[in-house]
Amino acid sequence: MKFGTKRSPEVITAAMIAPCGMNCAICSGFLRDGKEKGVCPGCGGSDAGKPQSCVACRIKNCPEFAGIEHAGTGAAAVDQAFCFACAKYPCTRMKQLDKRYRTKYGMSMLENLENIRDLGLDEFVARERVRWTCTGCGGVICVHRQECVYCGQPRPGFAHHSEGR
Repeated sequence: MKFGTKRSPEVITAAMIAPCGMNCAICSGFLRDGKEKGVCPGCGGSDAGKPQSCVACRIKNCPEFAGIEHAGTGAAAVDQAFCFACAKYPCTRMKQLDKRYRTKYGMSMLENLENIRDLGLDEFVARERVRWTCTGCGGVICVHRQECVYCGQPRPGFAHHSEGR
């Protein structure tokens, strides 16, 4: 997979946070150059350019999701629907996804959702910008890679040592 122009942390926005807690701005589908398959717009965007696994995602397409509108109260209120607002949370699929990402990539979807619920979406996004910025070049770090795709600096916290996704 080829990666295009270096993305700055400003691409990490509230709109790029998926219902499952995935920060789509750190996904290889979003960070790729887009010449072969197009650039993924994140779970909230159209299906054009999305990896097939994201188009068919059982969490994004969950029938329970339609009944969830807003979540949280006070400073933690959010204008997006997240899985933590579902009566079935955490469902089996969420637990499986979380386990895969914790094991392979050193990132927890359930932890992300807890942070969104407890801190609010704006604070979560601010922390994600810091967490996923390469200290070597300032680009966005890809969750699916061991090192920065722009400068090669090793990624802190990468749990699995396999190539790619």
